[in-house]
Amino acid sequence: MALNVSVFKTRTISAIVFAIIMIAGLVINQWSFFILFTIIQLGCLNEYIKLMGLIYPEYHSLAPTHRWGLLLVGVVMMMVLAPNSLGVNGYSIKYIGSKILPVLLVMMVAGELYYKKSNLQNVAISFFGLIYIPMCLSLMFQLRNFMVNTFFLNWAFSIPLLVIATIWINDTMAYIVGSFIGKRQLSPVSPNKTWEGTIAGIVISVLVVSKILGIWIPIQEKYIFLISTVAAIAGTFGDLFESKLKRLAGVKDSGSMMPGHGGFLDRFDSILFAVPFVWLVLQMLF
Repeated sequence: MALNVSVFKTRTISAIVFAIIMIAGLVINQWSFFILFTIIQLGCLNEYIKLMGLIYPEYHSLAPTHRWGLLLVGVVMMMVLAPNSLGVNGYSIKYIGSKILPVLLVMMVAGELYYKKSNLQNVAISFFGLIYIPMCLSLMFQLRNFMVNTFFLNWAFSIPLLVIATIWINDTMAYIVGSFIGKRQLSPVSPNKTWEGTIAGIVISVLVVSKILGIWIPIQEKYIFLISTVAAIAGTFGDLFESKLKRLAGVKDSGSMMPGHGGFLDRFDSILFAVPFVWLVLQMLF
């Protein structure tokens, strides 16, 4: 797989702009953090609905109350799973979300009955989408709070940053190395990915994050090494999973949000798998 210079240039420029937006959302404050990942989950969930509609024809004809209700439920789930410290006029958004969620679910059920499109398979697909996207992404709030509960009060974004940096470096290096020396295909579901690029991406991302970011972030290097290793490996499986969905749907990209990278799911598929595994490992350790 030869390196396409034009594609690489487009990917690089859009990645730099995107990185600036992501870093701003990560480090400014809790609200920017919450808004950033709520927008991400909304974009991912919308593309998930479209992909499932291509894979399962019956899902394509969802009742409007189901389709739009699902997107609203995703946003409200992020509110319910947000930190208690985020609030409006003395009310935490967690509390507000917990009051809105049952109403939305009742409205969705009523819509299914009204449109007479109730289907157990469609419900299962939607339920999986809520677990796969907003539930997994909401764990970012807990990863952020993990550092808030230590004496590193100004480094709450450290662990989310480590996860995202690992994923980005892994994706970039896997693409570059695979373009130059990749020979053996990693999986039929993703023809452009090679074993050489995948292994190089994981190794380089773990080393760069551990040795370079580790200098600035106040976490012991052994834990940074563990976090980045888990994120890189789990993220690779996340990438393959989304590639399988796209292959079943018969599309190249899940969307067109980012030039050279595709849609929200294309950009965050690895993070959707990496976050819960990093969270699980940290829960077991601490």
